[in-house]
Amino acid sequence: MENAINAGDTAWILVSSALVLLMTPALGFFYGGMVRKKNILSTLNLSFIMVGLISVQWVLFGYSLAFGDDVGGMGLIGGLNYLGFSGVTGAPLAGQTIPHLIFAAFQMMFAIITPALITGAFVDRIKFSTFLVFSLIWATIVYDPLCHWVWGGGGWIMALGALDFAGGTVVHIAAGFSALAFALAIGPRKGYPGVPMEPHNIPYTVLGAALLWVGWFGFNAGSALGANGAAANAFVTTNTAAAAAALVWMLLAWKDGKPSVLGIATGAVVGLVAITPAAGFVTPGAALIIGAVAAPVSYYAMRLRHKIGFDESLDVWACHGMAGTWGALATGLFASPEIGAGTGLFYGNPAQLWIQFISVVVTIGYVFVVTFVLCKILGAVMGLRVSDKAEEVGLDLSEHGERAYS
Repeated sequence: MENAINAGDTAWILVSSALVLLMTPALGFFYGGMVRKKNILSTLNLSFIMVGLISVQWVLFGYSLAFGDDVGGMGLIGGLNYLGFSGVTGAPLAGQTIPHLIFAAFQMMFAIITPALITGAFVDRIKFSTFLVFSLIWATIVYDPLCHWVWGGGGWIMALGALDFAGGTVVHIAAGFSALAFALAIGPRKGYPGVPMEPHNIPYTVLGAALLWVGWFGFNAGSALGANGAAANAFVTTNTAAAAAALVWMLLAWKDGKPSVLGIATGAVVGLVAITPAAGFVTPGAALIIGAVAAPVSYYAMRLRHKIGFDESLDVWACHGMAGTWGALATGLFASPEIGAGTGLFYGNPAQLWIQFISVVVTIGYVFVVTFVLCKILGAVMGLRVSDKAEEVGLDLSEHGERAYS
């Protein structure tokens, strides 16, 4: 029967949802290993608490704003028809073979990890209460509208024909350039760049990267919304791009000194970011190129950030903003009509690259401006950062009253 529930598709999206949820605490470990030991609990919690906060926001109204009926036919925001998951049932949406409920849950996991990605910009100094308010508002006025533009029924970027298989614009560009705006607003860590701020536990970061890599199969292959050929292609392109980027990053670091383990792990994540918008549209060969190019894009963006002395602490902009931008544009180059629904420049459709460019520029402009203004308002009302004394003591003790290591 047409539009009936398919058990295999449903099982795969249930598993994919769990894999994407795993990525948020994994991100906490990825970031946590790179901070000083006095801030490890705080950094882990910045990711972990998003599972609680955004899960509730998504059920109450976030999903409705992102995927509800388009308001006014303008393609800007969803309506309130799904408030409190009203009408979100076990029956499938038109054209899908999975319960509407699990589609909403799968999308919730994306909404959870996106504000968590931003936290790498302001570790070691963020005021926890302000962070919670920021995340709730940011999810509502940045993530949810952007999600509607790109993936929601009637969204204007979707109508434009932009390709974003699993979140290059919605997740990575949004988080990366919001991180840049937040870092500008909050200012550098106390003592930066003169005081050494070396990672306290690189094994945590490698563990986090490994778990992210595994979770990303749910992120990208799950975005096929079925156990099918598109999922298989996204699975293989995801792994290929990550592997290529890790190897190229290793070579870049080796050329400049030693093949850093932290760098190799970071390179893998950069490759995963870059392939995200393209995973279901490109061949494994194209994924190899996308990952290989993503590594120097982010590597030299990171070095530029260090050179100018700008404290965007864990390089969210370089790794997610820049690799996500490259991945979105590369989708317009490499999208193959034999793989997915899109056709890129190299297959005879130069217009696709232009459409990708428009979606990238608008996304960057929107998220940067709104995030910066929001930070300035919250800074004036609540204060963005802890006191100098609290920062010196460390956020684990000053904000949470706990110590990770006795």
